[in-house]
Amino acid sequence: MCDSVCFFLQKTDGDITNLSLGELDITTDEFILDEVDIHIQANLEDDLVKEALKTGVDLRQYSKQVEVELRKIEQASIKDYIKESQNIASLHNQITACDSILERMEGMLSGFQSDLSSISSEIQTLQQQSVSMNVRLKNRQAVRSHLSQLVDELVVPGAMISTILESPVTEQEFLEQLHELNSKINFAKELSFRETLACSDIQDIVDRLKVKAVSKIREFILQKIYSFRKPMTNYQIPQNTLLKYRFFYQFLLANERTVAKEIRDEYVDTMSKIYYSYFKSYSSRLLKVQYEEVADKDDLMGVEDTSRNTIFTLGQRGAILSPAELEGPILVPHTAQRGDSRYPYETLFRSQHYALLDNGCREFLFLSDFFMVIGNSAFDLFNSIMGKTLGMFLKSMSTYVSDCYDSIAIFLCIHIILRFRAITTKRTIPALDNALIGPQSR
Repeated sequence: MCDSVCFFLQKTDGDITNLSLGELDITTDEFILDEVDIHIQANLEDDLVKEALKTGVDLRQYSKQVEVELRKIEQASIKDYIKESQNIASLHNQITACDSILERMEGMLSGFQSDLSSISSEIQTLQQQSVSMNVRLKNRQAVRSHLSQLVDELVVPGAMISTILESPVTEQEFLEQLHELNSKINFAKELSFRETLACSDIQDIVDRLKVKAVSKIREFILQKIYSFRKPMTNYQIPQNTLLKYRFFYQFLLANERTVAKEIRDEYVDTMSKIYYSYFKSYSSRLLKVQYEEVADKDDLMGVEDTSRNTIFTLGQRGAILSPAELEGPILVPHTAQRGDSRYPYETLFRSQHYALLDNGCREFLFLSDFFMVIGNSAFDLFNSIMGKTLGMFLKSMSTYVSDCYDSIAIFLCIHIILRFRAITTKRTIPALDNALIGPQSR
């Protein structure tokens, strides 16, 4: 059929637009073969075929020419293939080797994938184990912290034992070890309340050290208190020493109250006698430098009497209320006696009560600091020491006022007391508010 078509195309010189199927003498059955029709139509649409049809090229000749060229190309390709056969063989071998390598890599990757799956499972297991171990570690650390603190508190170092037993109480090392011992005593008490069995391991040692420390502290404080009783002793010096070791009394109060009470009672008894003796002696010696000429019951203000006209003269007596005179140094009786100096009663009164004010303020602060008392307890302790002295002041003042006709002296004494009370308020020493007595109590 291909030959018929070619002949038909040649006969019509490429012009087939005006031909019918009847003129071609071709049966309808032959023409409508789908496969041939599609093939012809595709060839007719080809650019080369169109160009050949337009130029009137003989398609058979053209087909032969194409076949010849194809054979030449095929032979050239075969020659090229033969020429490159070694390279092709080498390429084939390389491709084969690559296939082998890729096959091994595929096997390795498959193994890696399996291993990674296994590793992922192991990582999850390790992570769970890590979390569990972390919880156990925290629990052990918490237990270790408590146990470490417990062991540290339970252990009694050799340095503590040797220091408490052998070192003087005035050494800083003794004071430091005493603080540690006090902590261990309190810790042992706490453990005993919890019924901790480990407490019994150190209880005996701690008790012995406590007894030794209490004994040494008691002896030291009592010696300081006894030193107050020596004549011409400035008791402020041993008081300052006791303040440096105020923890001693705190230790006694916490661990041996009977000894603490003994020391407190001994201090109260000693200082009460010292203050009473000092102010009684001081007051009696002050009276020896008072003016001999004083007003009596026969003296009246406004009476013209040239011989007694200076008794009710104020003169410079009001200067006693000035700040410089009011808080000036107290009089020293034996010095005044040597100089034959004489003073009005209000000057002696000022000196006597300023000494009471100064000593009373200092004593109240010492009691509050060393014996750790506040409020009513501090007032009671202060009164137990100064009560006898204050009673003597009140009795002496009552005796003087009952037989005194010097109204100027009484007036100035009242103002002196008022000024001194203002000073105690400024110093925040409330215990002396009622301690400072004066003529106004009459």
